Parts: sequence; C-alpha cells; structure tokens
Amino acid sequence: MADRIEYKTREQMRVMARAGLVVESALAAARGAAVAGATTADVDAAAASAIAAGGATSNFLGYHGFPASSCVSVNDEVVHGIPGPRVLREGDLVSIDCGAVVDGWHGDSAISLSIGAPAQPRDVDLIEATRRALWAGIAALASARRLDEVAAAIEDVAIAADLHPIDGYVGHGIGTAMHQAPDVLNYRTRGRLAKVRPGMCVAIEPMFVVGTSDSAVLEDDWTVVSADGSRAAHWEHSIAVHDDGIWVLTASDGGASELAEHGITPVAP
Repeated sequence: MADRIEYKTREQMRVMARAGLVVESALAAARGAAVAGATTADVDAAAASAIAAGGATSNFLGYHGFPASSCVSVNDEVVHGIPGPRVLREGDLVSIDCGAVVDGWHGDSAISLSIGAPAQPRDVDLIEATRRALWAGIAALASARRLDEVAAAIEDVAIAADLHPIDGYVGHGIGTAMHQAPDVLNYRTRGRLAKVRPGMCVAIEPMFVVGTSDSAVLEDDWTVVSADGSRAAHWEHSIAVHDDGIWVLTASDGGASELAEHGITPVAP
C-alpha cells in the first residue's frame, strides 16, 4: 500500500456509495446462490452477474492475476479462496468477499454464513461474533481520534467470545484503488495507527478463527487457511468519514439499522 492517505470529497464519497450498493447487491445474489449442492463457481457467477447488472466492473477479477469476481472461502479458509468446482455441503461455513468499481471508485464488502444447519456448535458464535466485531469497529470509527480505537473495539469482541483475529491480515483504505493506506488492524499494536480525519474512507474487515491466530497460504498462492485447521469467519464494510459523521458505503441504509444499538446515526455525505 502507498503510505499517503487519499482523502475524498463528499462528491467522491457519493460515487463510492454507488459502487457500494452494487457490492451489496452482489453479495445478496451470492448469498442466495450459496446452497448445498452449488459450487463455489456458482456463487461467484451470481456475484459477477449482479455486478454487471449494476453497471459496474469487478475490482477482484484480474487483481494481481486473481481469476474471479469474488473470493469464496470455505471452513478453514480465512480469505482469498478461489471459486471453482468445490461443491458446498450442508454445514459448511462460507465467507464471500467481493467488490465493484463505478467511475473509477471502489467498494468492498464481505459476509459469512452457514450452509444450512451449522455443522459445529461454535459456528454460530463465530459468525455472529465476527459480525458484531465489524459493527463495533465501525461504531468506534464514528468518534475515534486514531484507528487504534477501531482495532481495540474489534479485538475486545474477539476476546469476549474467546476467538482470535488472524495475525497479519487487516483492513485498509479504499478509494481510487481497492487497497490503499491506511492499514486498519483487527487487534491492538504497540505502534500508533493513522489519525481519523474527514475525507478518510476505509474498509474494516475482522477475520476471526476459533483456534490459533496463525495462518498459511495454499499452493495456489491466494487461499489463506488457519494454521491449525480451525474454522474462520470474515465480515467487511467500506465506510466514509466526513465532517458530519460516518456513512457505511456498502449498506443501503448507511449502517443505520446496525449502528442504532451503538447510539450512532450515520449521515450521508
């Protein structure tokens, strides 16, 4: 990532919100396609179709050679799973991550779900705690002076749920590129993270595992798996910070329904 943070105008944020709504639609389509008996390629095809229908292009397809419009990661796969012939089965834990570009501006979001009834009792807690951590991080962003406060809010949820953020994989800035400065960590660090300022747009994305926080990359050079084979969940949203508040760019309500319990009302840019 470049070291310099790209600060956006409100008009640019509004274009990013258009890209974000395409991503929201693509994830809804992918979720609908993620059923027992479908392949991970079927899930990707649904996302790709929705991105095209929204008049956008995929920012995943071709990114450093990535061959699909979404990442579909199953069970112990944390992130960057390549869609293909793998058949989804009842009880699989699936994370779907995708993005879109509109007029040169990017959106990025991810969800996790169980295919049918969870196969393992902790799957429900893992998926839900990771989702809660995402919204805790977003809520912290609303008043944070530095991104350290976002990292702490995310890690606190992991600690309370006896889960572990994957070490070394973090959120990021987003705008004219999918991955930009600053890094948005999911755990506390000794160093100080970037100041939160109006114009900043970031993708917050907690990745939690039941077991060790260590990971490995498979021979495809993309798929990240938990080192001990434990299951993983991943949630993500892109968020804009402006003078009047925050707005979740990849949620049609700007995050209002989830942020209400945190006492925060998002404000459109």
